[in-house]
Amino acid sequence: MTITSSTDYTPTIDGAASHYDDLDSFYREIWGEHVHHGMWLTGKETDTEAAENLVTLVAKLGGTGKDTDVCDVGCGYGATAKILAERYGANVTGMTISKMQWRYAQEHNDVPGKTTFLLRDWYQNQLPDNRFDVVETVESLEHMPDLPTFFRECYRVMKPGGRLVAVAWMSCENPSALSKRHLIDAITRESQIAGVRPESEFRAAALAAGFTNYQFNDYAQQVKKTWPLCAWRTVKGFFTKPHYRSFLFSSKNPNRIFALTLFRIWLAYELGVQRYGVFSADKPAV
Repeated sequence: MTITSSTDYTPTIDGAASHYDDLDSFYREIWGEHVHHGMWLTGKETDTEAAENLVTLVAKLGGTGKDTDVCDVGCGYGATAKILAERYGANVTGMTISKMQWRYAQEHNDVPGKTTFLLRDWYQNQLPDNRFDVVETVESLEHMPDLPTFFRECYRVMKPGGRLVAVAWMSCENPSALSKRHLIDAITRESQIAGVRPESEFRAAALAAGFTNYQFNDYAQQVKKTWPLCAWRTVKGFFTKPHYRSFLFSSKNPNRIFALTLFRIWLAYELGVQRYGVFSADKPAV
């Protein structure tokens, strides 16, 4: 499946998967098991506590509890699924396109009888209709080229009365031409994603799919600390770990450009060009 975008490149699902597979060790060293932003509510949290704050928010918005059936689209290394299973008692089906993430999730974050991890593309998810109480996605919408189809699939696999919870990188509504070219489009290209899009596009696609009670909040101020933290770890790794230098200096590694993207994203947050959206919506009960 080809991902289209407004930039002059055409990444693919395979390209996105290779991005995560190639950078696997760096993601886990720099971000840890939670391959998503941290949320600093007091400013005093550790990075792990900040990452888990985001999971707590997702669980709260989804009404996740004992035996809640949850589909985690873009589950990464399975850290969120494990928390939902162990702390909330949910039954979680996680899905990723990365073989490295899938293997790690199975080996390190499986909760027997409570978690299932699938190596599968969401657009070909093969899941049954009306299966889940909650469909959640934490920072995987960036990889979804076709938002209407994405949300229609969420709606299809969700039980009547179910809940959608989504966390996504977003742009401001009307970025300048300069910001779009040097920040939004560059981040899109270098991260092998489908796009960093405005909130209005997500809202329109969710409502068109049939969801109701759409609610949105921007947490950019609470999460932007993630990027200077990750940038510092990358710089430190460059000077202290030989495999960082060998990877970054090798022309055989096209994904090495992501080291630059860390600083670009940091700047986009500081300039207000990038937002961090968390939204929820309901599938009407029959």
